[in-house]
Amino acid sequence: MENEELYKQAKERVAQLKVFYKHLFTYILVNSGLAILNLTTSPESLWFYWPMLGWGIGLASHSFSVFGFGKLLGKDWEEKKIRELMNKYKDD
Repeated sequence: MENEELYKQAKERVAQLKVFYKHLFTYILVNSGLAILNLTTSPESLWFYWPMLGWGIGLASHSFSVFGFGKLLGKDWEEKKIRELMNKYKDD
């Protein structure tokens, strides 16, 4: 692989990480604010965990795509599966 290609891949990865960390920071900031607002205005009726839960599912999905689960069905998997199927079709 050429240096230019490696640089491009590294730059794309840094961009993915940057977007994820911004998402995480915003999640923490906003949900902390919602928790404080809820606990100071109506502590007898807790509701702040609902947006935290919903957004948390989205954040977890984002983290899987950046750090893990995306590798299971990512580009490498696609290429490997295509080669596997091509060999299978060739044998048939």
